[in-house]
Amino acid sequence: MTSEADAERRQGERTISVDRRGHLLLIGLDRVAKRNAFDPPMFEQLAEAYTTLEQDAEVRCAVLFAHGDHFTGGLDLVQMAPTFASGRFPMRDGAVDPLGLHGAVRHKPVVCALQGICMTIGIELALSCDVRVASKTCRFSQLEVKRGIFPFGGATIRFARETGWGNAMRWILTGDEFDAAEAHRIGLVQEVVEAGAHLDRALAIAETIAAQAPLGVRTTMLESRRAAQPDEPALAARLFAELQPVMASDDAREGMQSFVERRAGRFSGQ
Repeated sequence: MTSEADAERRQGERTISVDRRGHLLLIGLDRVAKRNAFDPPMFEQLAEAYTTLEQDAEVRCAVLFAHGDHFTGGLDLVQMAPTFASGRFPMRDGAVDPLGLHGAVRHKPVVCALQGICMTIGIELALSCDVRVASKTCRFSQLEVKRGIFPFGGATIRFARETGWGNAMRWILTGDEFDAAEAHRIGLVQEVVEAGAHLDRALAIAETIAAQAPLGVRTTMLESRRAAQPDEPALAARLFAELQPVMASDDAREGMQSFVERRAGRFSGQ
């Protein structure tokens, strides 16, 4: 099968589930066989789900969750690498960016439910949400430095803002794994619940939000965002410009090879 045909086949697969429950929109990562690792069609489908959230007048709040045992193993680097040269994550013009960096702006709240492994883009998706709930067995890692690159989905903007400089640098400069208790301690997640209870708890919070006055919720989010994130659009605009020379480096190539070979990278600084 040619690469073009393979791309068309993947485009036809549904790797994001979308379900309505009253005023809630349930958005599920559903590439379970790949630990919900993101390829371009999966990200595009997620952007379309967020666009539905924004445009559907009956929807007041969303819950982002994952099917299977894991939230996400991160980016499928082999599939995603060619798209990075475009200077943006793959989504159509006018769609809402799930990372909240480059597309249309999301004005409705999202509560996320995290379980299993939550790596790289998983943390960045969580940071772009408004309330975060984790299973006590959840494991986190912002491990881009181990692959010769850097976090370019919002972690460099939001991790330190949400958790404090030292807490953020401890984890994003080392790529080390940390647990749900640590995520709660530093403020990355707001609640930690028993294994398997994360989605029910996220739904309960989302239902409470959806029961409030929609205009009040929307304006609360807008004004809070203005206060907390005044420079975010300018910072976001620089991410892919900074990414290009890093992606062209020997270290990035070594990082990709080490990912494919499932080993630690041997970096030269070139």
